[in-house]
Amino acid sequence: MKKSNEVLLKDAISSFLKDNNLESKLNETRVIGAWEEVTGKLIARHSNQMQIKDRVLYVKVDSAALREELSYQRSKLVKKLNAAAGIDAIDDIKFG
Repeated sequence: MKKSNEVLLKDAISSFLKDNNLESKLNETRVIGAWEEVTGKLIARHSNQMQIKDRVLYVKVDSAALREELSYQRSKLVKKLNAAAGIDAIDDIKFG
């Protein structure tokens, strides 16, 4: 009996991402994509220029008061963003 060469699509994609070093970029996209879901539409409207570098999410906020409030909730936001994205992609958030 011959062995089947069939592979689940999920496994094939996962292997492709790992082989091409794209997995971390996908994880970053998941975290940034979860921002509005975690913070809500109002905060998301005042947030922009999000990027992740060295496991730190950088978020530009257009209000000093909002920036201060979000800074107090930083560790809670990190946990919620990682949970919403389904991976442990960030360790900290910096607001600018």
